[in-house]
Amino acid sequence: MINKGIATFTLDYGKCPKWLFDRMVLLSKRMIYAIIAEEGEDEFIKRISDPVWFQSLGTVLAFDWNASGLTTILTAALKEAIRGSEKDLGIFICGGKGKTSLKTPEQIINWAERIAMPEKSASALVYNSKMAAKVDSSLVQDGFDIYHHAFFFSKNGAWTVVQQGMNIKENSARRYHWYSKDIKDLIEEPHSGITSDLKVKEVLNMTANKSKQNRGLSTELVSQSFNTLMKDITLLRKYYTPLSQTATLSNGKEQLTLLNLENKEFNWHPVVTEDFSKSKYLEKILWRLCDEHPENYENLLATPGVGPKTIRALALVSEVIYGAKPSYEDPARYSFAHGGKDATPYPVDCKTYDQTIDNIKILM
Repeated sequence: MINKGIATFTLDYGKCPKWLFDRMVLLSKRMIYAIIAEEGEDEFIKRISDPVWFQSLGTVLAFDWNASGLTTILTAALKEAIRGSEKDLGIFICGGKGKTSLKTPEQIINWAERIAMPEKSASALVYNSKMAAKVDSSLVQDGFDIYHHAFFFSKNGAWTVVQQGMNIKENSARRYHWYSKDIKDLIEEPHSGITSDLKVKEVLNMTANKSKQNRGLSTELVSQSFNTLMKDITLLRKYYTPLSQTATLSNGKEQLTLLNLENKEFNWHPVVTEDFSKSKYLEKILWRLCDEHPENYENLLATPGVGPKTIRALALVSEVIYGAKPSYEDPARYSFAHGGKDATPYPVDCKTYDQTIDNIKILM
């Protein structure tokens, strides 16, 4: 059973020494072969989607349990472990850290062509990869910037996404897991689940079930004319006052009653610090949305150019002017065998590490 969650770690700026990385590659290779031989390639993809299992694998391989580098180094080690054997094993790992993550779609297509996967299926994998990145960067606005995106998939089409974001201010990193077999909707609560020892305040979570009404209204807003939508956004910023529900319009006669956002309920609200009415780029994106009339919220998010600010603008108009409140709750809710890279809880025992690799080799 998968323990649903997001794991949170401190940022790690060090490097994994070659002597350790080489052993991580060898041991992970033995473990991958053993899992696939016993359980099949789809089971391996499923296990990667479990944040706790992924974390345990990293610590068994002797990386630090509480460091952000576990995600990037473990992914690199797994990718190196199966290099040249991907087709035989039936599993493929695309993307990675930084600029490598941008190559994910290209790598998915390349592998799909090499195993003669139907073009429609390959396109679906690329779409799911891109949407996972958009959801975690735009719909879960938790202050963590995504810098690692890895896409694991099997020849049968099962897939897992492992992403990581960093929050430099908090000196923390957060990992997001997705699993294809658990996803019924790419927008509403699509993660394998979310766990964390760090709860973040001031999170706009548009993936929550509680945000369903807001998502629906956001979609309705862009189905109307651009000028009508811009009036709402201008009104939002120009007439919002935290301690008053009523604002007088410029003609001095009309009255507008806004949602009451007094400090009784909110200690913070994003509308206080943003001026959506003066952003030329935002206006361009909203114009495109009003012109294309996306059928649903997923299509809205998938529209090129739509990012965190567009989502925030529509969410706030829906909430403050029309009363459809989104969720502001953080969606967030380890095993040593060979020591740890930074000698926590003890230095890596190379002799035991090498013996483990040899023992697993004998079993294969």
